[in-house]
Amino acid sequence: MTDALTTWAGSHTFRGGPVVRPTTVDEVAQVVAGARHVRALGSRHSFHDLADSPGTLVVLDRLEVPTVVDPDAGTVTVGAGVRYGELADDLHAAGWALHTMASLPHIAVAGTVATATHGSGVTAPNLSAAVRGLEIVGAGGEVRTLGPDDPELAGSVVALGGLGVVTRVTLAVQPTYDVAQEVWLDLPWRTALERFDDLMASAYSVSLFTDWTGDDVAQVWRKHRVDADAWTLPGPGDVLAGARPAPGPVHPVPGPDPVACTQQGGVPGPWHERLPHFRLDFTPSAGAELQSEWLVPREHAVAAIEALRGIGHLTSPLLLISEIRTIAGDDLWLSTAHGGDRVALHFTWQPRRAEVEAVLPVIEEALAPFGARPHWGKLFADRDHTLRELYPRWDDQVALLARRDTEGVFANDFLTRYGLRG
Repeated sequence: MTDALTTWAGSHTFRGGPVVRPTTVDEVAQVVAGARHVRALGSRHSFHDLADSPGTLVVLDRLEVPTVVDPDAGTVTVGAGVRYGELADDLHAAGWALHTMASLPHIAVAGTVATATHGSGVTAPNLSAAVRGLEIVGAGGEVRTLGPDDPELAGSVVALGGLGVVTRVTLAVQPTYDVAQEVWLDLPWRTALERFDDLMASAYSVSLFTDWTGDDVAQVWRKHRVDADAWTLPGPGDVLAGARPAPGPVHPVPGPDPVACTQQGGVPGPWHERLPHFRLDFTPSAGAELQSEWLVPREHAVAAIEALRGIGHLTSPLLLISEIRTIAGDDLWLSTAHGGDRVALHFTWQPRRAEVEAVLPVIEEALAPFGARPHWGKLFADRDHTLRELYPRWDDQVALLARRDTEGVFANDFLTRYGLRG
């Protein structure tokens, strides 16, 4: 009998079977070599059918691959199914760090980089940009290793599972560092938009939380890298004029206990205990929810935000909260930040799927003038089939998928629906 596997928030039950949980790379290779269709699953922090398969589902949560730091190369090689929070604990204990973290530390490494998932910061590219190498089990069960100079690496990192089952990922690391996180409330929208670039650059990582209504941004979260020699909690400055410091810990979603959130109040602590919004040992975000996100070029950020405020009366009744963040550009072919810096416009929805799906085309129409790219792992519509126009290396990506998987072993409805497979 096929296991019933759902996304982490229960938003989708994955189609496919049998479900196998290999413990070694050799076992993964045997499974792939003997299957007509295969898709891989990690921590299942997605919201739709990206990982569905017409055949076998390979779950990587039991894959036994040692974590190996190479201090000379400044890299760590880790098993595909390891969660970022677990990797971060090991790295910090060894004196190393990643350049960023997503808001949830619960997500697995391979699935995260395959969908261009990101943290935040005007100088911080997404997590995929830290990849320096991949080990992939391809369509015939062969195991390939791509290094930093491999010409296919830029098309293989954010590949949506279409090239095979990733078993190892090599990431760039740096010496460990501390971060302090502070929260401000009720920043006037006028200030936020007039000083947007300065505001988003006022800390190593900045997040704005809003429901798109009213005159104020509900919360501003600023995460500061701490200088080991001298550091003091920054004051508000012009970019936070009119806001007030949070009197105590807050949760970005109104209502839940902030105990699930990482420490606030400007108290310095290890990078991996401050850069995520949520703690690994608690349910992330609101739990039962849906998510969508679109990324627009930095130069269009204010206009795109104004467009979303203009339809706030439609989106706000369905929202738990929205978040605005910045991501530095990269050169990965299907990365949502390919070709330049981006601003991410994120929606955490109530679990009202039919109503949420009905409003997605309205959002995409409002953002269409700004070249908005949807997050690959979250809900979007693309009814006008414009994704191809948004990625300069799209045709190269399609050719790579077809060349490396001639029989469509890793193809599925998602890749076909959005034009990445024939």
